[in-house]
Amino acid sequence: MPPPGPPPIPLIVHRMRGNPSKKKLPTGPKPALLPKCPEPPSFLSAYACDEWWRVAPELWALGLLSVLDTACLAAYCQTYSRWREAEEALAGDCDGGLLIKTQDGNPRRNPLVKISADAAADMVRFANEFGLTAVARSRLAGGVYGQPPPNKFDGLLAGPNTGEK
Repeated sequence: MPPPGPPPIPLIVHRMRGNPSKKKLPTGPKPALLPKCPEPPSFLSAYACDEWWRVAPELWALGLLSVLDTACLAAYCQTYSRWREAEEALAGDCDGGLLIKTQDGNPRRNPLVKISADAAADMVRFANEFGLTAVARSRLAGGVYGQPPPNKFDGLLAGPNTGEK
């Protein structure tokens, strides 16, 4: 049984958030940073590889993709592929759609609906681990995306007395 409370936050994410609690941050082991964005694993499907190349370069640039993270990212990408394939199969299923008929003629939910829903839930869970959702990104400090975090003193020195225009 997991311990009560929220799961622990990775150190890099805690730093990106700006350490609002001002707690002393642990200095644990750091996984090796990759010299360049890694190639997708060979076992990924085509849709999964496309998703890898969509998100991996950004994660790598932010320092969120280390040697230890590639398997989790591959799982996210493969789950994305499973969700996409299920949705495409549902869209192309002219005979059944959301409901199908059983052998005795009774309607029941198309199994593709369950596959798609399960894959979507897993995909969102993986995406949150990497900050790939809007909510997960909103928890990170603004400095992550190329700008320093806002400062309460920003703009106080600008004006006619400083020589700035």
